[in-house]
Amino acid sequence: MDAVIRQHPLLTTATALYLAVVGWVTLGPQPTGLVRAAGVWQLLGFVREHPSLSWITYALIEFSANVAMFLPVGVLLLLLMGRRGWWAAILTGFVLSVAIEAAQLFLPGRVSDIRDLVANSLGTALGVLLALVITLPAALRRRRASRPRTGEVRLA
Repeated sequence: MDAVIRQHPLLTTATALYLAVVGWVTLGPQPTGLVRAAGVWQLLGFVREHPSLSWITYALIEFSANVAMFLPVGVLLLLLMGRRGWWAAILTGFVLSVAIEAAQLFLPGRVSDIRDLVANSLGTALGVLLALVITLPAALRRRRASRPRTGEVRLA
């Protein structure tokens, strides 16, 4: 891990800062009253006025928000760990989510929920997948560049 930090100090710093934000959002003090979800309540009010949108519920919005919050976690972890470490990035996101949900058991005003664990893990996995797709062209270029050309002999 020390080598990763030395090779990618900016990426490591960005990842640490984003994880600090995730920690603050998930473990920090919750805003009180309607302030914490004013935008969500406005959206739900709009949905109630349009029957065709009745499938949009608070639970769906909360689940989607958790997926969205952990999507960058997957991207950043894959970029740090490399394409071959895709499974480790997903596992790290899952372990991070388990740690958050376990900590929430002991925090007043916080609720630990298995759906959050699923949403966070899904967000991490989707972020890893997105990063794999984004980095694919560069990986293919590196692979082509490392192959010997026709008639060329490489000594190990």
